[in-house]
Amino acid sequence: MGIYDRDYYRPARPAPIYSSFRPQSVVVALIVVNVAVWLADAFSPEIIVRTVLGDIPVGRWLSNQLAVHVYTITKPWLWWQYITCGFTHSPVMFGHILGNMLVLFFLGRDVEERYGSKEFLRLYLTMVVFAAVVWNVANKLVGDSDMGSAYGASGAIAGVVVLYALNFPHRTLLLFFVIPMPAWLLGALVVLYDIYGAVVGGDQVAYSMHLAGAAFAFIYFQQRWNLTRLTEGRFRWLRSLFRKKPRLKVHGPEKEVESDMTKEVDRLLEKISREGEASLTAKERRILETASREYQRRGKGGRQ
Repeated sequence: MGIYDRDYYRPARPAPIYSSFRPQSVVVALIVVNVAVWLADAFSPEIIVRTVLGDIPVGRWLSNQLAVHVYTITKPWLWWQYITCGFTHSPVMFGHILGNMLVLFFLGRDVEERYGSKEFLRLYLTMVVFAAVVWNVANKLVGDSDMGSAYGASGAIAGVVVLYALNFPHRTLLLFFVIPMPAWLLGALVVLYDIYGAVVGGDQVAYSMHLAGAAFAFIYFQQRWNLTRLTEGRFRWLRSLFRKKPRLKVHGPEKEVESDMTKEVDRLLEKISREGEASLTAKERRILETASREYQRRGKGGRQ
């Protein structure tokens, strides 16, 4: 029996008018943040290196601060760069942010719909961090200069491409908006190109970040991980410290049980609306099944 066939299902309420002006998905919100950071970086001070040939601009202050550096791994107080580097792009190469955001927009929306917004956000940020850490460890091990740095959403974007190819392998996509090919072939070509780039090197592209994001996405799919389920409840105690306590009310035992059940069912329905039915745990499914039987019993026997 589907969730929509159960007695306690209630149709979603119409969205308020003002919601039309807000981002309707995590993908849109991520694009907005990336573009906002890129624009802010364009107005930040230039970094100038003085040489015998004169002053040479080598970047912008904001992107340099948000990027992950080879020395980041040895300075724990800078580990926030593992996340901020994924929202920073080249201040002089417009194609860098344009390519990443186009892929995120056209492929990320279906991946978000497949896993749910909450899970997609956790997955995207995890791939950003994982890709940055892998790049940092690899470059530190080979003894690269501490002046080396990396930024860009490409690690997470490569993961999105792989997840799209794995979930929708036979959908037709247009490479360069021209060449039609199945999604699985496009995903394979992207990975092979990154492997080739990592082996050949020499073009200032952090291919190890791309491959790390793609590898994480592949393992995530094969192992059927659910990051929301893995982290659910870990920080609930912290949220409860700042939650306003309800006023004390006295209920009869039956009314109190009924009220608790209604609140729990409403919470689970909201979770299904946000993340999809696949996000429910086994315990939560049993709660809904119990509620369904109870509501059906009351419908047949009348309200008690």
